[in-house]
Amino acid sequence: MNIIVTGGAGFIGSAVIRHIINNTQDRVLNLDKLTYAGNLTSVASVSSSPRYQFVQADICDYQTVQKIFSDFQPDCIMHLAAESHVDRSIDGPAEFIQTNIVGTYNLLEVARHYWQQLESDKKAAFRFHHISTDEVFGDLGDTGALFTEETPYAPSSPYSASKASSDHLVQAWHRTYGLPIIMTNCSNNYGPFHFPEKLIPLVIINALHNKPLPIYGKGDQVRDWLYVEDHARALYSVLTTGAVGQTYNIGGHNEKTNLEVVETICDVLQSLVGKPKEHAHYRELITFVDDRPGHDLRYAIDASKIAADLNWLPTETFETGLEKTVQWYLDHQEWWQAIMDNTYAMDRLGLIKGKK
Repeated sequence: MNIIVTGGAGFIGSAVIRHIINNTQDRVLNLDKLTYAGNLTSVASVSSSPRYQFVQADICDYQTVQKIFSDFQPDCIMHLAAESHVDRSIDGPAEFIQTNIVGTYNLLEVARHYWQQLESDKKAAFRFHHISTDEVFGDLGDTGALFTEETPYAPSSPYSASKASSDHLVQAWHRTYGLPIIMTNCSNNYGPFHFPEKLIPLVIINALHNKPLPIYGKGDQVRDWLYVEDHARALYSVLTTGAVGQTYNIGGHNEKTNLEVVETICDVLQSLVGKPKEHAHYRELITFVDDRPGHDLRYAIDASKIAADLNWLPTETFETGLEKTVQWYLDHQEWWQAIMDNTYAMDRLGLIKGKK
């Protein structure tokens, strides 16, 4: 099977590619623009495989994407390319609209025209797998309710609104044109190769540098955490065995407040590294900062459909996955240090300058 993975140099996309090359006989074309968050070292372990190839391209470039389809002759596409950081979307929403909405539209149109000219057997087997987020559903109450595949959309940030828009486009191309699509909405991912702007890697790296560990507001926001390699396995399962036109929610069954996440990282570091300089425990580095504008309080996924229909369950608990993650960052300082030296100064984003 020939698979195009968009955004394959990103965090989740690279995990998907590593999973496919290491566990199947499929061929993969990694289509990535290589924005600030794209990093080809994330797929270096499989890049020498004859079943892997990389093309640097923008999904908003219709002609280039069209040529890629024509040359590679994909049996399916896994669409992960997206601008994904909420704080960045607050500071600069235009890039999110362009990539997440216009880029998805371009892919849908290229895929539609390509699919329509396929022979009947290949046409029936073709899949457009769109990977989205639980943030499109907006905010849950403190406890109890979970996001299901039928939860109404209520996005809160420019990022989640752009992803919700792309989800609706994908559904429309299925209903209007018959394009065989599958969609997934996932909870918060974590694990190796995560760009340092996100909560877990940011806290790990700050702690190792004896810097404050910033927590928005009171740290009572709840997220369901999913180990990225569990997610990659789920995505491939959906692609190969999921039903056309269906949406599958993917979650880790690990609801934690942001404060609990940071405290657990501190405890793991204390165990693996020992106490930090000038402090008895890494928890003493925790500091509370102004909350993010429009910050959703709680996300939590009901992943019972994918469990029942596709027999998928996460293998990592939050504790086992987090320990693996912390150990990976300890063992791969050269990876994240290169990012910090070149592209990311760890500055706070999304404060809406001038707002009272």
